[in-house]
Amino acid sequence: MIRLISPVFLIIPLLALAACTVNPATGEQSFTGFMSRADEMEVGKREHPKILEQYGGRYDGQRIDAYVRDIGLGLARVSEVAGLPYTFTVLNDDKVNAFALPGGYIYITRGLLALAGNEAEMAGVLAHEIGHITARHTAQRYSQAMATNLGLQLLSAIGGSAGMPAGLGNLVSFGAQAILQGYSRQQELEADMLGVRYMVRAGYDANAMITFLGKMEAHKRLVAVVSGDPKAAERFHIMASHPRTSERVIQAIGMAKAAPAGRPRLQRETYLARVDGLLFGDDPKQGIRKGRLFLHPSLHFQFEVPPNFVLFNSPAKVVARGPGGSVIAFDMVDAGKAKAAGNLAAHLANTWGLKNVERITINGMEAATGEKKVWSLKGGRMDTRFVAIRERAGRLYRFVFITPPGLTRRLATDLQRTTYSFRLLSSREAAAIKPLRIAVITVAGGDTAATLARRMPFEKFRLEWFETLNGLPRGQSLNPGSQVKIVAE
Repeated sequence: MIRLISPVFLIIPLLALAACTVNPATGEQSFTGFMSRADEMEVGKREHPKILEQYGGRYDGQRIDAYVRDIGLGLARVSEVAGLPYTFTVLNDDKVNAFALPGGYIYITRGLLALAGNEAEMAGVLAHEIGHITARHTAQRYSQAMATNLGLQLLSAIGGSAGMPAGLGNLVSFGAQAILQGYSRQQELEADMLGVRYMVRAGYDANAMITFLGKMEAHKRLVAVVSGDPKAAERFHIMASHPRTSERVIQAIGMAKAAPAGRPRLQRETYLARVDGLLFGDDPKQGIRKGRLFLHPSLHFQFEVPPNFVLFNSPAKVVARGPGGSVIAFDMVDAGKAKAAGNLAAHLANTWGLKNVERITINGMEAATGEKKVWSLKGGRMDTRFVAIRERAGRLYRFVFITPPGLTRRLATDLQRTTYSFRLLSSREAAAIKPLRIAVITVAGGDTAATLARRMPFEKFRLEWFETLNGLPRGQSLNPGSQVKIVAE
């Protein structure tokens, strides 16, 4: 018996066939029919301001932004899509990260620049991101998602009303977070292959891509040790969104089949001269962590977290993670809400539904505190104490202390000390707070990794930081006259 096939089932393969084009960079058929190049430009332009806000804005100390832009444009010119209006931005973020938005928007953090040891390593990162753009990986992912969505909607529409399902081609909801989700292994391999091609065409040593991958892995391990949280780097590190191995990069170098014209360059001296003085760690505008102290020279305050708590800083809030899943969160209420808060005890009661709220005084400032039991999906039932502090200038600050019930009594005194450690800084004290910076120094006779590491203003892991920043294996001797990076105030 001959069965008639519903026209609905013919639409999906026909659309997929029509939406396939040959990508000029990869030479392969690419399914990108639901996102045109004009769409890519629109998405990138729309999301660019959001990226700047999320990642601390643009960084241009030491005119590093212009330097990165020149290197990036040089790589873009040797790509298959040289006419795209590329935008290269150094983000004021201390995390080691780099990524791209469709339409030619490429970002690299100052944290990554601090880790790289030469221009070729930085160029490898930029070239890899250019590869994601020329291969149109975001357009592929979006089109595949839309095709899947279309298939589901068509199936649900069978027997119902005819016509194209609503919601197709809606780019408005396709934002940066969706774009920045991890790429597939095949897409990472393609980006590496294309990145190697562009590096070689621009005259760089493609092996720098491998050496920097090793540095990123070492940095990821160090962040996990320093923070006491094995998953800390996974939340922010470039390796979280770019799953790569040295073996795959070696494979990509072979696939690229690109022979350098002349001797490939690293440009180590040029690069180190550019990053000398680069801001390292926190930007004073967002507050600075020094051991267990958090100091904000612009807003003139400081506080200290207990031993065994590790501070994490972001533009939105400060978080300290401690034993057993205990957490301290600190933020500032925006000016409008702070003015409308009125009575602080009432503010806490109304905002968080607290009971037994009491008014207190913290170093001469009006404050209030109360507690509540909350439920955490990861930790189960947790004890929570809220503290609100009104600073003399009218700004309103908040602490939230979250502890497992079994640790609440043991941590109570330490957390109370943190509350009362909040104090205002004098103008002189605030002016004396200096940020950390990368300093490039010349190795003298008798210098070792251990002796140079002792110059760095860290409480712990000085040697580990020195070795990681300079890509050194443990125990390697230093050559007098060579240049290395340290962190200095």
